[in-house]
Amino acid sequence: MEFKKIIEEKSKQAWEIYLPNLSIDCVVFGFHDALVKVLVVKMKENNLWALPGGYILKTENIKEAASRILHQRTGVTNIYLQQFRVFSDLNRSEGFFEAFENTIWNKQRFLSVGFYALVDFSTVKLVVDNFSDACEWKAIDELPELMMDHQYIFDKALGTLRKELNYKPIGFNLLPEKFTMPELQKLYEIILGKKLNRGNFFRKMLRYDILIKLDESRKGGAHKAPDLYKFDVEKYQLALKDGLNEGW
Repeated sequence: MEFKKIIEEKSKQAWEIYLPNLSIDCVVFGFHDALVKVLVVKMKENNLWALPGGYILKTENIKEAASRILHQRTGVTNIYLQQFRVFSDLNRSEGFFEAFENTIWNKQRFLSVGFYALVDFSTVKLVVDNFSDACEWKAIDELPELMMDHQYIFDKALGTLRKELNYKPIGFNLLPEKFTMPELQKLYEIILGKKLNRGNFFRKMLRYDILIKLDESRKGGAHKAPDLYKFDVEKYQLALKDGLNEGW
């Protein structure tokens, strides 16, 4: 079915089940092949890509809506979600639907609640819905052209994540259960957009006291096998709540 017809048919139901004038846009970060990636959706019959998003049922709160939207797109439950901003500029989305009648749900003015999500790349099973032709991971420095104000939303999400690295731990939702210190450092460097001193990073992470060193090492390669670590879940969650003591 063509995109315009799908929108028109879904619009009738949308007026009945969703809260008016409120939407959700999600910036989903994952870590794979030493790259931080973000989840994007290619809109049907269009060369533009979008961040995953949707609307809020009248029977749910906003965070429940974000969890539902991302579960439908990724198959993942218990996603780490952080609300970071509301996007409310005039005409931020209406122009994309200019070919539609003014009564179409999607053409109304929407204030969008932005969430960023951190997920384990290996657990995600991407779903292509009726509104899209593709759903893919893209490296954060190689994003395709995004629709509406989605590039701006992504930029603000990444900026928020960088700031929060100064007082919150990160990695538990992005890395596998066991990882090396160089892998953790690479994750921080990509998000921050700068190189970090290896020794300083190692010492600072140990001072945070959120890691457990395992009696294992990563096998393979010509160099000495690096030690493996995992997060101390209880201390990690406490640091998320109370914050860390120093920044980058």
